Amino acid sequence: MSEPGEGAGGEAGRRGLLGAAAGVGAVGVIGGAPAAAPSQGARGAAAPGRTLGRTGALVEPVSLGGEGILRTTGRHREAVPVILEALRLGVRYCDTAPAYQQSQDYYGEAFRAAGPKAREQVFLASKTHARDRDGALRLLDDSLRRLGTDHLDLWQLHDLRERDELDAVFGKGGAIEAVEQARADGRVRHVGITGHHDPEILVEAMRRYPVDTVLCAINPADPARLPFLTTVVEEARRRGVGVIGMKIMAAGRLLQDRAATPAELIRYAASHADTVIIGCSSIAEVRENLGARSLPFPMPPAERAALEARVAPRAGRYDSFKA
Repeated sequence: MSEPGEGAGGEAGRRGLLGAAAGVGAVGVIGGAPAAAPSQGARGAAAPGRTLGRTGALVEPVSLGGEGILRTTGRHREAVPVILEALRLGVRYCDTAPAYQQSQDYYGEAFRAAGPKAREQVFLASKTHARDRDGALRLLDDSLRRLGTDHLDLWQLHDLRERDELDAVFGKGGAIEAVEQARADGRVRHVGITGHHDPEILVEAMRRYPVDTVLCAINPADPARLPFLTTVVEEARRRGVGVIGMKIMAAGRLLQDRAATPAELIRYAASHADTVIIGCSSIAEVRENLGARSLPFPMPPAERAALEARVAPRAGRYDSFKA
């Protein structure tokens, strides 16, 4: 099974545009050693806390994705400072995955550099692309080793696409048995699912197992075809499942076409999700993305509808990750 990126998934093209695009203000903090407890001034305007579904975790509208410079190999000198800056600015939710090259290694190095309390100050999410029990447990133990922690706050079944995968995951010897074992022994606290291919697969997964979170694609092109908002997000809300948004800038195409500003896209997605994850390529982008936590949320319904209408004529260009 292929393992395409999620979270900031494939959005490297838009990241170079983020700094120049209008609408997202930088936090305006000069670099320095990570602080265990960032001050109000370091973080910029305080963002109201949101509860990530039944996990009970407090998150903010914008979180750190596991891609960008983090989805590389051998780029420690560039990647680790990105994480350290996010920690210094008080990021609450951090995303990664075994499929994201050395992303987990970079996080582990950053947590060690930031001090003994750094890991416990974030809600740490990783994933498994293995569909069987034994393979998933091997990936979990490797994740814990690379991240330098004894537990994950959230372990997600990664990139679910087909019903055959659901049958494997939830059947005898499937990855859900690894989830149950890991929750029982404390290696995992919460379980989630992720996907951007077919919304019905995520809805069916929620029917089969009481997951705590769902990570899905959310951008203003969504209503045009195979929508996640009126299926996955609505089902998640009905069940008390936390919602995390990804693909919010459509791999950068919405920015490249000047169809919307970063601020509009962040406000749109974070008006539907509890938090959105965005990968970063530099410290400057961390500051700008996390600075968006102070934008006005939620985006009013009329403004969301106008944005959807604006991108609708080229919606197919902005949802190529769907089935």
